[in-house]
Amino acid sequence: MKRILQKWQIDLIRKYGKFAVFGGLVVAGLAMKPAAISIARPPEALSGNEAKVSQATADARSQQRQEQIRQIRPENYDLARFPVTNQNENHWRNILWTTAVVEPQETFVAEAIDQILGMTTLRGLSNSQMRTIDAATKVATQLYLRYPTFYERFGQRFLQAIESSPDPEWIAVSLAALVKSGASPGQLQSLTERVKSRFPNWTKNVHLYTIVREVAESIAPSAMPPLGDLLNWAIAPRQLHLYVLCRPKRDILCQAILKDRDGQFVRYGDGTLWSVPLLLRSIHELNWNFVRGQTPQGIFRLEGVVPQPDDKYFRAYGRFSLVKLFVPFEPGAKQFLPGKSGTFRGTLKDYQKLLPSSWQNYWAIQQSYWAGKVGRSEFRIHGTGESPDFFSNKGSNPDTFSWNPTIGCLSALELYNERGQLVEAHMPKILDALQMVGGKKFAGYMVVVEVPGKSEKPVTLNEIEAALSGGSTRSASSKSKDLKQKAKSTKPTTKSANKTLYLKPILEKTASKATETASPVVQTIVQPDPASFPTSDPPGTEPRSDESMTPLPMAY
Repeated sequence: MKRILQKWQIDLIRKYGKFAVFGGLVVAGLAMKPAAISIARPPEALSGNEAKVSQATADARSQQRQEQIRQIRPENYDLARFPVTNQNENHWRNILWTTAVVEPQETFVAEAIDQILGMTTLRGLSNSQMRTIDAATKVATQLYLRYPTFYERFGQRFLQAIESSPDPEWIAVSLAALVKSGASPGQLQSLTERVKSRFPNWTKNVHLYTIVREVAESIAPSAMPPLGDLLNWAIAPRQLHLYVLCRPKRDILCQAILKDRDGQFVRYGDGTLWSVPLLLRSIHELNWNFVRGQTPQGIFRLEGVVPQPDDKYFRAYGRFSLVKLFVPFEPGAKQFLPGKSGTFRGTLKDYQKLLPSSWQNYWAIQQSYWAGKVGRSEFRIHGTGESPDFFSNKGSNPDTFSWNPTIGCLSALELYNERGQLVEAHMPKILDALQMVGGKKFAGYMVVVEVPGKSEKPVTLNEIEAALSGGSTRSASSKSKDLKQKAKSTKPTTKSANKTLYLKPILEKTASKATETASPVVQTIVQPDPASFPTSDPPGTEPRSDESMTPLPMAY
């Protein structure tokens, strides 16, 4: 059931590198002045005469948005005119992406996607047809969670897929959507048992295995181990460590902090931790265990940058380089496991050994391992040349309006004024810091973790400091130090357009309508039994290497 890559994709991969085909969002640039890195400092004011980027002007962006909106018309969703066949794959790829961008509430949209979802129960489909259905299930998840009343019929299609679909991934996507929609614990347990009965070997399929575990976690969440144990731990000696601390709600900004190769956290001259906000939310509201889903928690290998190719991809990637990240099993890493060159090819136990003992059995921190198992790849840290109001799906948090969603990448802020001039950008700050502590060809590890909290605000630096001082595995080598001290042995390796410590959205916009979700039914439930889960490592299913295909124009 493998979906093969299209020739035009292969050609683009060869010409521009794989990142040009898959998802991300970056930052746009101008001539940059050398900046001293002996000590971090507040933002520098821009001169007001920065180079204009024609694609970032108000007129160009308005035209681009209108082009998307004009695609939302009945004839484009007419299945009699465009049946789900091999010949119409490009049409549906484009129109489904446009649907994800615009999020229309139109009856003809609901009817068309509903009919495509009905195909999840069919057998004997071609790879091309399956790719179209793949895309439809993900856009349907997005619309169902955003507008559950208008797209209520999708919920029945998800139930139908769980009952009758032969494809484990479509079943898993459907179950994940119902979890997020607020289905009761009793309903979820019933659906999970149905999946197990239909697939007795469910533990051997990564999509089914991970979604069953996710359902169990949604019913009875595991307690997070001490954060200090993780922050003060070294995956490998003499490696930089970038930590990205998120809230469980991914429309709240995450906080990134950095530890150098001596195990010391990078700080400003006043002792404040170096930090930068990032958004790690999928436009489709998908779980981490699906291609195009949100960024998984866990360990990533961090190795250098991918240069942004040219203006053709400005709106998706901006002008600054993208930071390369690798999950286990993803080809391309020079060294994932310490002391072993090449791609991670180990077991779950090998992955767990990279973590402090208190974290090794914590389910959530294993997400990047399982994401690699299902074939996810091409994660990047990047900004975006896209306007903040291009995507209708801005989540329910107005504080994150200026950041754009991705299909798995980590989104950094990048803003332009109406004349197409850069106003604010965080990629230079990120690249400066990584090169400062790791050199021009920096390498190390990134760890993403969700920190529970009652607050609807990002993880604070005070919370992080408290974790650092209270961690049970803290060693002398992990004490923080000032950037000024680091400068004694490190020369500037990059130029910066704009260093930003704190930022606020500059556009007076409000977020899109908040997601309407049904409240879970409160009832007595049975505590999931961890013994019911396999202790061995389920084999990986054949990755759908082309599921990251995005509609033309590609990017995002």
